[in-house]
Amino acid sequence: MSDVLRILLVDDEAPARARLRDVLGDIAAEVPSIVAAEAADGFAALERAQATVLDVALIDIRMPGMDGVELARHLARLPGAPVVIFVTAFDQYAVQAFELAALDYLVKPVRAARLADALRKARRRADEAVRLEKSALTIRQNLSCLERGRILLVPVAEILYLKAEQKYVTARTAEREYLLEESLVQLEAEFSECFLRIHRNCLVARGAVTGVERAADAGDAEAHWQVILDGTAERLPVSRRQWPQLKALLRTRGQIAEEGRPQ
Repeated sequence: MSDVLRILLVDDEAPARARLRDVLGDIAAEVPSIVAAEAADGFAALERAQATVLDVALIDIRMPGMDGVELARHLARLPGAPVVIFVTAFDQYAVQAFELAALDYLVKPVRAARLADALRKARRRADEAVRLEKSALTIRQNLSCLERGRILLVPVAEILYLKAEQKYVTARTAEREYLLEESLVQLEAEFSECFLRIHRNCLVARGAVTGVERAADAGDAEAHWQVILDGTAERLPVSRRQWPQLKALLRTRGQIAEEGRPQ
């Protein structure tokens, strides 16, 4: 980390960013810094972070589209990830929870002495990697894929299925496939309301399921049915163990008769 901290300001309110710039100027003699980049939302912030060398990211928590917690988790995957300090107007209970996922937090309106302390702490942590653990307080709207040295965001709402293949998980959208370095078990736990397990190595988007058909020759001794997904012609085998869950989903939609046969 250089003597002058390179800072990313992320807040959807321009006055809040201006306030932080003023306070940084007030403490410049104690903790020298420059505002290397600014962003009004998480998506723009991720782009700035990939194009700029940064030491610290001052991130608002509640923002439209992508909140600060999700942004911080994506930033943590970048080479030379900046130290994350949350800026929040939340009450003390919420602040204590979010503190587990960041180096520090600041309560709006930010006081100069408090910001100086946080930046000194960031400097002391210059050589430590910030590891943000999964937060139970938020469900990501996007998964991140490292491709050719860049972070690509994969909207969860566009994913048709997630399939474990060796050490990777393939996320399939209607347009293409993405390789994720995440565990299928962890993804299932986080997105249980969005995805349903149909096989030991596959989760499908509940909203993409349109029906099932008999598996003529799926090459899988467990599978007798294949799931039909909207957005792809690919058919995915359903294991006997997971068939009851899928059958229950189809039955609630009226896509399957009581005796278990597709309508």
